Amino acid sequence: MGLAERRKVLGYSQETLAQALGVDRTTVGRWECGKSEPQPSLRPKLAEMLQVDLADLDSLLGRSQALSQDAAGSPSSDDHTPGVTEDMIRREFLRAITVTGALAALPGDEVEELSEGAHRGAVADFLRMNAHLWQVYQLAHSKGPVLPVVHEQLGTLSRAFKERSSTEVPSLCGAAGDLFQLAGELAFDRNRYVDAASSYAVAASASKDAGAFDLWACALIRHAYIDLHERRYQEAANLLSAAERIARRGDSELSTRHWVAAVQAEAYAGMDDFTACERALDKAEQVTHLTGLGHNGGWLRFDGSRLAEERGARYLQLGRLDLAEKALMTALGQSALAPGHSFRRRGAVLVDLAVIGAKRRDVDQVVAFGRKALRLAQESSSGYVARRLRALRVECGPLAGDGRVAGLEAEINALGKT
Repeated sequence: MGLAERRKVLGYSQETLAQALGVDRTTVGRWECGKSEPQPSLRPKLAEMLQVDLADLDSLLGRSQALSQDAAGSPSSDDHTPGVTEDMIRREFLRAITVTGALAALPGDEVEELSEGAHRGAVADFLRMNAHLWQVYQLAHSKGPVLPVVHEQLGTLSRAFKERSSTEVPSLCGAAGDLFQLAGELAFDRNRYVDAASSYAVAASASKDAGAFDLWACALIRHAYIDLHERRYQEAANLLSAAERIARRGDSELSTRHWVAAVQAEAYAGMDDFTACERALDKAEQVTHLTGLGHNGGWLRFDGSRLAEERGARYLQLGRLDLAEKALMTALGQSALAPGHSFRRRGAVLVDLAVIGAKRRDVDQVVAFGRKALRLAQESSSGYVARRLRALRVECGPLAGDGRVAGLEAEINALGKT
């Protein structure tokens, strides 16, 4: 993907992007044609607007390809640009699944001949490794180190499709639907929304082919989060409606349908529909009625432990500040938010409490909770928490004259440039 494609995906015209950067529209055109490059002083702002880091901005500008050419003009084997690697893996996987799907139409002896030498038992190994990677991802303060291992597992899985018989394809599709959701989570946390959406789409397709309804529904739920982030609430509601229908065909002992309801509440809150939001939250809370575990700790982790923070966040969206603060303080005091648990979740609660302070013009509350969230973002390198903190700056506009708020905003700005 180049600069022009990324700009269009995010809804910018050349003119609107140029105005935000303080340059002429023709300057943006020259960047996109490769005739010139942005000045160093403009790069951080351009990267922020395109929702990428500086290394990925170079990739969009075509610099990574130029720098990785060897003397003969061929790409270097040392090119590990994340977006490039993920795109290649997705294309290779889709090609492989097409080929293996075609094998099902061949006579049995031809299938055996083509799949000769396949290593049995690999599917179970993939599933065990996937489960381990989800655990590492969940516990890791910084998600970045998980990425190379996931890339390696994706590559191995893609190659496995070429070696397995057609009877093994559904199981491999299930493993792929699982792993591509994790790849999407990693991309989303790094603010790479196009890559996240592509990974979730592949995950949904693979899960469908596997006949794994809960896995399929979870891929759609994760995809809906991208629409929610970009405030396309109706689009998210439509996607979640499809996920709800699919989840009904899944395992009634799993919490998939309750997770759908929890995310639907966010879409309804975005559309300012308090009644529908409350109804969805109440449905999500029925997860506590499940007799078993209800989740697998991997691609499905919804267990009801975050219901208080979800309710608080939704009330905040709807402008019900007293209800929101009560629910969020309950969430903050729960053991699920103690040190060692999700930095992303604790960061979101802290930012929401800071936002409530900003809406009430309470500087002490803004600074107290904002700084705690900032420390979490610095410790974890979480793009998600950093993104929430940048949104907090908008709420703090009327308080910008206060020195403590200005200092917090300066540290948030610095966080976005690292």
